[in-house]
Amino acid sequence: MHPVDLTIFIIYVTGLLGFGYFFFKNNKGGDDYYVGGRNMKSYHVGLSVVATDVGGGFSIGLGGLGFVMGLSGSWMLFTGLVGAWLAAVFLIPKIKQNAFFDDAYTFPQLFEHYYSARVAFVAAIISAIGYAGFTSSQMLAGAKLASGTFVGLDHDMALYIMGAVAVIYTVLGGLKAVIYTDTIQWALLMIGLIFIGIPIAYIEIGGMEAIRATVDPAMLTLTNLSWQDLVYWGVTIIPIWFVGMTLYQRIYACHDEQTAKKAWYLAGVFEWPVMAFLGVLLGLFARVAADQGMFEFLGAADIADTDPETGLPMLLRTVLPVGLLGIMMAAYFSAILSTADSCLMASSGNVVTDIIGKFTKLDHDSTAFVRISQIVTLIIGILALMLAAAMTNVLDLMLDSYAFMVSGLFVPVIGALFWRKSTPAGALTAMILGGFTTIALRYSGLDLPYGLDPNVFGISMSAISFIIVSYITFNQE
Repeated sequence: MHPVDLTIFIIYVTGLLGFGYFFFKNNKGGDDYYVGGRNMKSYHVGLSVVATDVGGGFSIGLGGLGFVMGLSGSWMLFTGLVGAWLAAVFLIPKIKQNAFFDDAYTFPQLFEHYYSARVAFVAAIISAIGYAGFTSSQMLAGAKLASGTFVGLDHDMALYIMGAVAVIYTVLGGLKAVIYTDTIQWALLMIGLIFIGIPIAYIEIGGMEAIRATVDPAMLTLTNLSWQDLVYWGVTIIPIWFVGMTLYQRIYACHDEQTAKKAWYLAGVFEWPVMAFLGVLLGLFARVAADQGMFEFLGAADIADTDPETGLPMLLRTVLPVGLLGIMMAAYFSAILSTADSCLMASSGNVVTDIIGKFTKLDHDSTAFVRISQIVTLIIGILALMLAAAMTNVLDLMLDSYAFMVSGLFVPVIGALFWRKSTPAGALTAMILGGFTTIALRYSGLDLPYGLDPNVFGISMSAISFIIVSYITFNQE
């Protein structure tokens, strides 16, 4: 990378850490650190929601889908739109119209309210582990982006640098810093993609004529996918809008129901079609560039030598002129950081409030609570970095983390909100059997019926066990 681009990128990172330090000096208690003071505006929260949900999955994972599938990869984020709008209609009113959640910090507190402290404790463990894994996926995305762009920077060093920036910034700033910077970062990414990345890459690869001459025509349609793909994305992504700790924190951060709903509707539109098509288009352009041999100087002579998830940063490194590359790298890193910091905050919140908080008397309004939260955030961040160092695929790690949470938590949430016969025993059984089924099947090596993802069977097992056990124990509790 040219010194000019590197300077731009360093200035961006330095400014980000400075912003985190500003909030470090101003966070006074748990409300500031975990729920942004409970008075955030809808546009700030909406952009923060979509920035969190898309993040590295967009910048690296979605680009990889565009490289492999073409435009049809955009359907992955269509499930994000569906999930956001369903949550706006059915979940947000249940939360914002219940006075219990006026002082809530975390998602598992929903389980404590509707079920029991024991159920909330198990949910907190599942959520904390899942979000730690998701944080790892974003660190891995940042490493792939950096190592594919910066000359002489190997993957491991890139991972440690990107991971350190994400962890330090999150430890310092808390949720208020995360939400405010998400708005800025999202605007930076949108401007970078629409006015720099997409048009320059399109021209450099030879435009539509080169695209049609290079790729399979099916990649230019919206039907180049199987029904199993849609089911997989649907059962993995839609439910996360009902069990995602990062999303509950943002619901709590909104002053009222209407603010939260507006934020969720806004997030859905930005997920699909806006960001979905921008992401897969750049991935598609990277495939054309790889086929043309544009990455040969990087050691990738053709498509076979190109990792789909590194195609996008290789494309940007190849086609963008000095100065603009630094801006685009800052834009992409901002998208990754938007997710990494939020997921790290979510995991930390689960551990501090729902686990440590059950054994100690922590005053949420004290600076001591903030300092304990920062220490826990640092420890989880280091563990997430270690996990990222052992993984290779961003999208797989991201969706596995989603599946781990969804398969155990989704059914008990729906039961708590909409079925009066739900019981704590049913919820515990559903969480344990649902999560265990998904993980066991994912690593069993078995060929599952119809090629369906293990998460389908995990959620099914969770639902069946939840209904049966709740019926049996309804009159006993």
